[in-house]
Amino acid sequence: MSDHETHIDFARDLLAFVDAGPSPFHVVGEMARRLEAAGFTELDEAADWSLRAGDRRYVVRDGGSIVAFRVGSAAPADGGFRLVGAHTDSPALKLRPHPEVSRHGYRLAGCEPYGGLLLHTWFDRDLTLAGRVAVRAGDGAVRLERVHLPGAPLRIPSLAIHLDRSVRTDGFKPDPQQHVVPVHGPDGDGCDALLDLIAEAADVARTDLLGWDLVTADTQPAAFGDGPSIRAPRLDNLASCHAGVQALLEAEVGPATAALVANDHEEVGSGSAEGARGSFLGDVLARIVAATGEEPAVGLPRAMSRSLLVSSDTAHAVHPNYADRHEPEHRPRLGGGPAIKDHAGQAYASDAATASQFVAACAEVGVTPQRFASRADLPCGSTIGPLTATRLGLPTVDIGAPILSMHSVREQADARDIVPTVASLRAHLSGAGRIERGKT
Repeated sequence: MSDHETHIDFARDLLAFVDAGPSPFHVVGEMARRLEAAGFTELDEAADWSLRAGDRRYVVRDGGSIVAFRVGSAAPADGGFRLVGAHTDSPALKLRPHPEVSRHGYRLAGCEPYGGLLLHTWFDRDLTLAGRVAVRAGDGAVRLERVHLPGAPLRIPSLAIHLDRSVRTDGFKPDPQQHVVPVHGPDGDGCDALLDLIAEAADVARTDLLGWDLVTADTQPAAFGDGPSIRAPRLDNLASCHAGVQALLEAEVGPATAALVANDHEEVGSGSAEGARGSFLGDVLARIVAATGEEPAVGLPRAMSRSLLVSSDTAHAVHPNYADRHEPEHRPRLGGGPAIKDHAGQAYASDAATASQFVAACAEVGVTPQRFASRADLPCGSTIGPLTATRLGLPTVDIGAPILSMHSVREQADARDIVPTVASLRAHLSGAGRIERGKT
């Protein structure tokens, strides 16, 4: 098989992964499906754990976050952890608790922005809803179900240019409260109520719907453009979730325990029980230490000192029409492979030691990473890397495959970046890129 065919095969699998993940809950479901197909089994946080070298397990918290791991040949206190981090959520519109709105003869879906989405890109798109619903179970309990509404029940129509010519001079500035409200259909007969559609998708009566965590999703499938170009929704950050799962499945067994964490709520600050600011990853790592025979209070800090997290979140590729918005010496290009992210103010957790470890891991598989840094006069985004590093005292490097149109309803990537990203993460999880202990 040629390199081109390999790139295209991996890209085709990424597109299928993206289409299977219209919400964080669906992303975790697809990740779990792939893990189980490779022999991983689920652990319950509420149960006792017993682990031994070589065990392959995964844990899900609140449906939208997952930690998967393969226990190394050494105890974590001696072998450390090799981790890849990503996030399962993407910018979207989130359905409100009272979503059914009637206005001027239309039925609308009450929503609010989730994350820093490029609002204008969501107009005039065929949209659906996906996520989870809470339903009344027969025994009086609450059951959680993933749902993905069929078809394209929602659309946010633009205002005709004839009714607001100021957009030509002042730009398009929609008010998220007033203007970014999806239209469902005409009020009255001929259009089912939105909650009826949701109940039907969940196969329950409307009266049994108790709550929902639903977001809008573009219905246009992920697709190839010309050559290696990829056009798809949610590449930030499903590209990293996909690469992380594939790397974990391919990683060689070594002394370190290899793990993948994919957190929900990164796009809104990570402040939740399952987000990077929460206890999820730390809880799982402490329980792995305990289940392999160490006291976590002592074993976990020892393990952290021998560990490395590669936090993988997409990077900004240089934009051909806005090249001046990029730092001149740190402009990743599409097709150039993963980029290490640097920021003097710790918006990214990379430093000389952790970045060099990743460079060394890349070298073992023939990958030369690019470098990304923001202009000094432009604000910089961030990700789960600094949050996780701060919470756990975990050495971390931030990286990501380059994309265009980040936070648009539809983003752009390059098939040639998938294989080197997977390969570099696989090398890292397999133990490549060690740092000499006792050196400053």
